Amino acid sequence: MLPPDGVLRIGVAGAGHFGRYHALKVAASARARLAGIYDPDTERAKTVGWEAGAPDLAFEALLPVIDALIVAAPAEAHHGLAAAALRAGKHVLVEKPIASSLAQVDELAGLAREAGLVLQVGHLERFSAAYMALAARTRTPLYIEAVRIAPFKPRGTDVSVILDLMIHDLDLVLALVDSPIESVDAVGAPIASAFEDIANARLRFENGAVATITASRVSIRTERRMRIFSCDTYLAADFSTRKLTVIGRGIGQKVPGVADFGIEDTSWEDHDSLAAEHAAFYASILDGAPVLVDAAAGRRALSAALTVANAMKASRAKMEAGGLLEQLQNGGGGGV
Repeated sequence: MLPPDGVLRIGVAGAGHFGRYHALKVAASARARLAGIYDPDTERAKTVGWEAGAPDLAFEALLPVIDALIVAAPAEAHHGLAAAALRAGKHVLVEKPIASSLAQVDELAGLAREAGLVLQVGHLERFSAAYMALAARTRTPLYIEAVRIAPFKPRGTDVSVILDLMIHDLDLVLALVDSPIESVDAVGAPIASAFEDIANARLRFENGAVATITASRVSIRTERRMRIFSCDTYLAADFSTRKLTVIGRGIGQKVPGVADFGIEDTSWEDHDSLAAEHAAFYASILDGAPVLVDAAAGRRALSAALTVANAMKASRAKMEAGGLLEQLQNGGGGGV
């Protein structure tokens, strides 16, 4: 049932770094009203609630007074909070990763489908001007190289860099390639936390495309870039400078020595991606618009991330076995 005044009552579960951004964005919207904030840390919920102009509420008290819930809690809580909201008849926007396992994703998707509710996944990059600029110029990629590295911050280290950072580019690559993954090779290691802080994955798709994705949260600088090779186009995007270089047939200035090919340097105007994500969520609920990043998209991204994690474990086990074998061959190890 739609709200009679056309303004959605939104609750936010999670008052951490990103939950605060969600709460403030809801509070500033003309199509939504922030009805309450839940967090097990009640003092943090009070602080964000005071800033956003909404009460802090227990989760059981929040559900009856909202039309939709934004789940911005730690990753391990996503499934439980989203499932409870869907069972209560509430639409859900859940931050990435959508859940911890594919079985949990399937449960959430089933609950939303059976109740006719919107379930959107917070893959924020899909709503960015950068992705829109890339997607508009990309046709049938043959090879994609994505790099996302940044200095260490304690926030987000409750999961590996795969689920923290790499999953953004996994989702973008999956959206651009639009083909099932055939195989994955991956390496990575924990450096400053209990989980992998650096990771590199090479994905081969059933249609023959290949993608290489690097993610690090222990680098000395921040860098985000992507290169895309297609049959007749090359794109290079630097996300920090908002610069997009395109080489292709019949565009821009002529490339010396290459017939019919030109080069074009362009840019994009950044917009508020979180506001765009919220606007899409509200439009799906109030206007019946298609869900741009639905449970199926969230499932594909999570499945790819889990596949990368498993490939990384297999690579590490192989390396450790090789090291042990080498040690034994050199006469070390004190016997078997």
